[in-house]
Parts: sequence; C-alpha cells; structure tokens
Amino acid sequence: MSPGPFLILGCGYTGRRVAQRLAARGCEVWATARNSPDLSGVRGLRLDTQIPSTLATLAHALPDSLTILHSLPVPDDLHDVTGPILGALGQKTKRIVYLSTTGVYGAQREVDEHSPAVPLSPSSRQRVRTEDLILNGGPWSGMVLRPAAIYGPGRGAHISIPRGTFQLAGDGMNFVSRIHVDDLAALTEAALFADAAGAWPVADEEPARSRDVAAFVSELLGCAMPQSLPKEQLHETRRADRRVDGRAVCRLLAVRLQYPSYRLGIPASL
Repeated sequence: MSPGPFLILGCGYTGRRVAQRLAARGCEVWATARNSPDLSGVRGLRLDTQIPSTLATLAHALPDSLTILHSLPVPDDLHDVTGPILGALGQKTKRIVYLSTTGVYGAQREVDEHSPAVPLSPSSRQRVRTEDLILNGGPWSGMVLRPAAIYGPGRGAHISIPRGTFQLAGDGMNFVSRIHVDDLAALTEAALFADAAGAWPVADEEPARSRDVAAFVSELLGCAMPQSLPKEQLHETRRADRRVDGRAVCRLLAVRLQYPSYRLGIPASL
C-alpha cells in the first residue's frame, strides 16, 4: 500500500507514538485531539465529537486518500462517535485501522485469532458496533486490532503498585495478558501500511497470573505486595481472567515483538 497521508484519530498514549513513528518516516501525518497535539512533524487538528461543526471543519481541512488510525475511546455516555466521523470523512478514506480491546471477548478464558467477540458490558458492545462499522461500513479497507492491557512508560503495574492503587482480584490467580505500547505502535504502523483485514487479538507471548506480575514488580521496586479485594468490588478490566494468543497478527504483519514478556517490558519502562 502506498504511504499516507495519515490521520490519527485520538492522539493519546498509543496514537501519539504511532504518529511519531510515521512522521519519522517522512509521511504526511495529521492528528486530532480535543486540544491540538504538539508533535514534531505532525499537523494537529482540534476535534470534539460533541460539537458537529468541528467534523465539517476537519473534513474541509484534510486531503483525500486518507489512511486512518481510529484510537478514540468509547465515551462515558456510550454515544456513537464513529458513525458521524465516517459520515464526514468516508469519501476521503482508503483505509482504517481501529484499536479496539480484548474486552470484546467477554468471559472467554482462552483467546486467539479464531475466537468470536462475545461482549458482555455496554462499552464492549459499543466497541463491537464500531468494529462492524470499520470492517463493513464503507468502500475503505478496514482492520481491527484488539489489544490486551497496554503498558509502558508511565502506565502499568509498575506505576500503580508503588502508588498503592493496584488491587488484586481475590487471590490474584486470574490470568492477564498485556502488550507493551511500543510493540502495539509497531503492529499498528504495520497494519496501516498493509492490506490485511479482519479483527485480531494483540498480546505479548507470556500471559501471567495477576499475582505473579505483582510479585515481580514488588520485588523489582522493593514495594509491598498490593492488597486483595473481592472481584465484585473491582472494575471489569481488573476482574478479567483471560489468556490471549496474539502470535497470528505478528506473523501476518511480519512484526517481531521487542518486549515478548512483561519481564523485559516492565524494567524497560522504568
């Protein structure tokens, strides 16, 4: 696929890194945020999905033949932000990659590229509706990446455990999969340039019990083990018990993970 121009919808923790990678390649990169992102080599645009006029301004400012990374979160009120955006930009778009979540797999405990989405929560159901719009909603080519828990510098158990804000779900024997933000950015960049379609789980190569990760961080940083709480008192993402096999999309996109295990990724993030 020929490069760019690229549009990053949602220049947050992951989107910012993807924008920087594309700009470093000399690509034409546009990025949106509520406040225009300040990134070298990236043209910032303001986008507030609750103000329709900003969509018209966005469509007028952007070039044709866009390759889009959609990394906007689901709003707290669950309203659809993707439909209006695609309505404004659809005719300018040739490819879209959407960053969803492994939360769409619901209660499934073993997940790979063949696992169907079985969303249980309202936000996960909204994610699946967005995935369908990306994959089936227009003339563009679409691909969905479903990342496991994203961690890296400034984000993850190595931050929340020392702060005392990390709680184990029950005995902490639930499995958790994760992906380092730099590996996710590399996979996303490859997906933007590829012709691949479909929805793919993304994770590193070592799912681990929550207690084992907490013990690793506590020993690494000299912290006390975090407290345990009943699962019912924790957010749904902390209650998950899921092993995710993300090897298929790495093979598909010919990407080798820099951090195939939290044992490498967490120390590198400090």
